Amino acid sequence: MANAAIMLRVKFKSQLPLEDVEKIIENRADDFRALVGLQQKYYLLNRETGVYGGLYLWESKDAFDEYLQSELRATIASAYQTEGDPDIEVFEVIKTLRE
Repeated sequence: MANAAIMLRVKFKSQLPLEDVEKIIENRADDFRALVGLQQKYYLLNRETGVYGGLYLWESKDAFDEYLQSELRATIASAYQTEGDPDIEVFEVIKTLRE
């Protein structure tokens, strides 16, 4: 895997139980696998706070920008029945520890 250019971090609380969130993850996984330029996606959960997260690594700004315009990105809140809008942060990757 080449070094990522963009990292996206999404955090949210869901109104759904964990079992339902896990089903949604599985149902949407192939759509994420099909995204051109998405190198990796980590699905996260902080059990103490009930906050879910996604950490995405993109190979290029162009691939990331295309995702931003997609229905898949637009449906995060509705798919996971989030409490409020998801918290989204975008980072440019300036250095990696390992190749």
